[in-house]
Amino acid sequence: MENKIKLFEDRRIRYAWDAESEEWFFSAVDVCYALSESAGKDPGAYWRKLKQRLKNEGSEVVTNCHGLKLLASDGKTYKTDCFSTKDTLRLIQSIPSPKAEPFKWQNQ
Repeated sequence: MENKIKLFEDRRIRYAWDAESEEWFFSAVDVCYALSESAGKDPGAYWRKLKQRLKNEGSEVVTNCHGLKLLASDGKTYKTDCFSTKDTLRLIQSIPSPKAEPFKWQNQ
Protein backbone atom coordinates (compact mmCIF):
# COMPACT_ATOMS: atom_id res chain seq x y z
CA MET A 1 0.00 0.00 0.00
CA GLU A 2 1.48 3.32 -1.10
CA ASN A 3 0.42 6.25 1.16
CA LYS A 4 0.25 9.83 -0.13
CA ILE A 5 -1.16 13.21 0.85
CA LYS A 6 -3.07 15.73 -1.27
CA LEU A 7 -3.96 19.24 -0.26
CA PHE A 8 -7.37 20.79 -0.73
CA GLU A 9 -7.55 24.41 0.43
CA ASP A 10 -4.65 23.77 2.85
CA ARG A 11 -6.29 20.68 4.35
CA ARG A 12 -4.54 17.34 4.10
CA ILE A 13 -6.28 14.40 2.44
CA ARG A 14 -4.56 11.08 3.01
CA TYR A 15 -4.96 8.55 0.26
CA ALA A 16 -3.37 5.28 -0.75
CA TRP A 17 -2.96 3.08 -3.80
CA ASP A 18 -4.02 -0.51 -3.26
CA ALA A 19 -2.15 -2.59 -5.81
CA GLU A 20 -4.32 -5.65 -5.16
CA SER A 21 -7.57 -3.94 -6.14
CA GLU A 22 -5.78 -1.42 -8.39
CA GLU A 23 -7.70 1.49 -6.87
CA TRP A 24 -7.05 4.70 -4.98
CA PHE A 25 -8.59 4.95 -1.51
CA PHE A 26 -9.23 8.24 0.35
CA SER A 27 -9.57 8.81 4.10
CA ALA A 28 -13.21 9.47 5.03
CA VAL A 29 -12.24 11.62 8.03
CA ASP A 30 -9.95 13.80 5.90
CA VAL A 31 -12.63 14.31 3.24
CA CYS A 32 -15.12 15.34 5.93
CA TYR A 33 -12.58 17.72 7.44
CA ALA A 34 -11.78 19.30 4.06
CA LEU A 35 -15.41 19.88 3.13
CA SER A 36 -17.27 20.71 6.31
CA GLU A 37 -16.63 23.72 8.49
CA SER A 38 -18.43 21.97 11.36
CA ALA A 39 -15.99 19.04 11.13
CA GLY A 40 -13.07 21.33 11.97
CA LYS A 41 -13.23 20.86 15.73
CA ASP A 42 -13.45 17.06 15.64
CA PRO A 43 -13.44 15.51 12.15
CA GLY A 44 -13.52 12.01 13.64
CA ALA A 45 -16.76 12.75 15.51
CA TYR A 46 -18.25 14.36 12.39
CA TRP A 47 -17.41 11.25 10.35
CA ARG A 48 -18.86 8.89 13.00
CA LYS A 49 -22.11 10.88 13.08
CA LEU A 50 -22.33 11.02 9.28
CA LYS A 51 -21.51 7.30 9.06
CA GLN A 52 -24.35 6.49 11.46
CA ARG A 53 -26.78 8.70 9.53
CA LEU A 54 -25.80 7.02 6.24
CA LYS A 55 -26.24 3.57 7.82
CA ASN A 56 -29.71 4.52 9.07
CA GLU A 57 -30.62 5.72 5.56
CA GLY A 58 -29.47 2.39 4.12
CA SER A 59 -26.68 3.97 2.08
CA GLU A 60 -24.41 1.45 0.42
CA VAL A 61 -21.51 3.90 0.72
CA VAL A 62 -20.87 2.80 4.31
CA THR A 63 -20.99 -0.84 3.23
CA ASN A 64 -18.14 -0.13 0.80
CA CYS A 65 -15.94 1.40 3.49
CA HIS A 66 -12.49 -0.21 3.88
CA GLY A 67 -10.24 -0.05 6.92
CA LEU A 68 -6.76 0.69 5.60
CA LYS A 69 -3.61 1.64 7.48
CA LEU A 70 -2.69 5.24 6.77
CA LEU A 71 0.07 7.39 8.19
CA ALA A 72 -1.10 9.77 10.93
CA SER A 73 0.40 13.10 12.01
CA ASP A 74 2.27 11.33 14.85
CA GLY A 75 4.24 9.29 12.28
CA LYS A 76 2.45 6.01 13.05
CA THR A 77 0.01 4.11 10.87
CA TYR A 78 -3.55 3.49 12.02
CA LYS A 79 -6.50 1.69 10.54
CA THR A 80 -8.62 4.39 8.89
CA ASP A 81 -12.01 4.29 7.17
CA CYS A 82 -11.32 4.76 3.45
CA PHE A 83 -13.28 4.78 0.22
CA SER A 84 -12.45 4.10 -3.40
CA THR A 85 -12.57 7.09 -5.71
CA LYS A 86 -16.11 6.22 -6.81
CA ASP A 87 -17.38 5.88 -3.25
CA THR A 88 -15.50 9.00 -2.15
CA LEU A 89 -17.52 10.93 -4.72
CA ARG A 90 -20.69 9.44 -3.21
CA LEU A 91 -19.49 10.46 0.26
CA ILE A 92 -18.89 14.01 -0.99
CA GLN A 93 -22.49 14.17 -2.21
CA SER A 94 -23.71 13.40 1.30
CA ILE A 95 -21.82 16.32 2.88
CA PRO A 96 -23.64 19.64 2.58
CA SER A 97 -20.83 21.94 1.49
CA PRO A 98 -20.20 24.59 -1.17
CA LYS A 99 -16.69 23.10 -1.43
CA ALA A 100 -17.99 19.77 -2.77
CA GLU A 101 -17.95 20.63 -6.49
CA PRO A 102 -14.38 22.00 -6.56
CA PHE A 103 -13.22 19.02 -4.48
CA LYS A 104 -14.79 16.51 -6.88
CA TRP A 105 -13.16 18.08 -9.93
CA GLN A 106 -9.75 18.45 -8.30
CA ASN A 107 -9.66 14.75 -7.40
CA GLN A 108 -10.79 13.21 -10.66
